[in-house]
Amino acid sequence: MIKVGIVGATGYAGQQLVWLLQKHPSTEIVFLCSHSYENTLYNDVYKNLNGFIDNICINIQEAEYKLDCINILFLALPHGKSFDITKKALSKGVKVIDLGADFRINSKNIYEQWYKVEHTCPELLEESIYGLTELNRKDIKKASLIANPGCYPTASILALAPLLKSNIIDEQSIIIDAKSGTSGAGRSASIGNLFTECNESIKAYSVAEHRHTPEIEQELGNICGNKITLTFTPHLVPMNRGILSVCYSKLSCKKSQEELYEIYKNFYKDEFFVKITDTMPETRWVKGSNLCHIGIRLDKRTGRVIVASCIDNLMKGAAGQAVQNMNLMFNLDEKTGLDFPAMMP
Repeated sequence: MIKVGIVGATGYAGQQLVWLLQKHPSTEIVFLCSHSYENTLYNDVYKNLNGFIDNICINIQEAEYKLDCINILFLALPHGKSFDITKKALSKGVKVIDLGADFRINSKNIYEQWYKVEHTCPELLEESIYGLTELNRKDIKKASLIANPGCYPTASILALAPLLKSNIIDEQSIIIDAKSGTSGAGRSASIGNLFTECNESIKAYSVAEHRHTPEIEQELGNICGNKITLTFTPHLVPMNRGILSVCYSKLSCKKSQEELYEIYKNFYKDEFFVKITDTMPETRWVKGSNLCHIGIRLDKRTGRVIVASCIDNLMKGAAGQAVQNMNLMFNLDEKTGLDFPAMMP
C-alpha cells in the first residue's frame, strides 16, 4: 500500500483528495493535517465522510514528525506555504505532489513578481516537474516533486496544445476567456463569495493580472518552443464547481473544421481522460470526474479557431489530476481510482 499524508486536508481540494484516496485500492491515509481544524475529527468537518474516515486532524509539526511513516505527501496549501515541508519530505525520500503554486513557475523572479512572496527553495525549481499528465507523462513517472497544475491552466493548456504543437495558429493571438465555480476560490470566508454577493451574477476578476497567466504562458511556450504572451480573463460563476475555458486564436494557415477535429482526435487518441466532443462541452458533463471535454469551432469569417474546454476544477483541476500523477509515480495504471464518469444531474 502507498502510505499517504495530506497537508491542507480541510480545504476543498484537500477534501476532494481525501474523498478519492479513502476509496483508492492502493493507498492508506496515514495522517491529515489542518491549521484550522487541529485536534478535530475529520468527519466532523466533512460529515459526508462519516463512517469512512476517522482520522483526527494534526498540526504541521506533527505532520513533519510523521514524514518517516509515508511514501507520498500531498500539499494543498496557499502559495508560499509549501517550501519548508517540501524540502524536509524530499530529504527523507518522500515523494511530494504540491497542489499549490509554489513549484509551477520555473523562474524564481517571475514567481515572486506575480505571487508577491519570496521563493525560498529556488534550487527545487529545476527538480520540479509540471504535472499536466497528458503532456508530461514520462517525466512524471520518474519525478520526486510534482507541481500539480492550476485549474484554469489545466483546462486552457489542454485546449490549446494541439494547435500549438501543429504550428497552425499565430502564437501571439491567443485570448482565453474562462469561467469557474465558487469552489475555485477556496473554503475561506470572503465577502465576494457569499451567496447574496455572487448569486444571480457573473463577474470578471483579476483582469490582466491573474496569477495563472505566467503558468499558462510558460507551458504553452514549452509546447511550441517560443515565448508566448496572451490575454487571460477569468470569471466567477455562481455554481459550486466546474471550469469552462473558451480559447480564441488566429489560424496561420487554411484549415477546415473537420481537419481541426482530426488534429485533436489524433493528439488525444490515447488519452482516457480527454474527450473530443462534436457538441460544445458543458461543465455538467464533467462534474465530479477527472475528465476534460473539448469542442472546436472554426469561424470562417474571421479565420479564428474557438476551442472550449470543460473540467471539474476540484478533480482534473486539482485532486483528480494529483491522484493521476501519483498513480504514474508508483507504476500504477493512471486510471486507478479515477475511472468513473461524471455525476448527474
